[in-house]
Amino acid sequence: MATSYRTKATATKTPTTKKSPAKKAATKAAAEAPAKKKAAATKKAAPAKKAAAPTKKAAAAPAPVAPAATGSGEAAPTFSLLSDAGTTVSLADFAGKRVVLYFYPKDDTPGCTREACAFQDNLAKLKKKGAVVLGVSRDGVNSHVKFKAKYNLAFPLLADTDGAVHRAYGAWGTKTNYGRTFEGALRTTVLIDEQGRIVKRFANVKVDGHVDQVLAAL
Repeated sequence: MATSYRTKATATKTPTTKKSPAKKAATKAAAEAPAKKKAAATKKAAPAKKAAAPTKKAAAAPAPVAPAATGSGEAAPTFSLLSDAGTTVSLADFAGKRVVLYFYPKDDTPGCTREACAFQDNLAKLKKKGAVVLGVSRDGVNSHVKFKAKYNLAFPLLADTDGAVHRAYGAWGTKTNYGRTFEGALRTTVLIDEQGRIVKRFANVKVDGHVDQVLAAL
């Protein structure tokens, strides 16, 4: 009886089998999958790093402006501007002549009209001294045409619409009117000799009696 029981037990015992390498790898991958999914979910849920604030773009540097010619003996800044006649007038056109270059704020205003008419009334005297007169403002050509015709002016009026020539000659700056401060044309007259040098500069011109000052300086 004892011998028969051992034989039966041995016969019914299920033999253990080793897993193949492929199955072992599949089992390991299956076991690791939940952990990988959890890690991926955690990474996705993590808040993204705040992007660095964009660097502010540096403001563009203002265009350089040539220093204003303010003293005697300096070379007068060159220029080319449209005149009331629709032609381009340059300082070089008057080489060998004296030039009275006067800057005024606006066509057909009281002070500017008196100044223009004073130059017109004394134009013959100025010509005898070998000088030509050029009026300059920021008004356009059409405005100059009307102003010149209205008062029968016989000298060129030049349109410096962007104010570049005003600045080059120191005829642009801060003004105050009725308590209001602003940038604008400064009434200025510059005398230029035959060699293109500045010989005299009148700043903050007072209209009455100004032409007499110019004649005396010439």
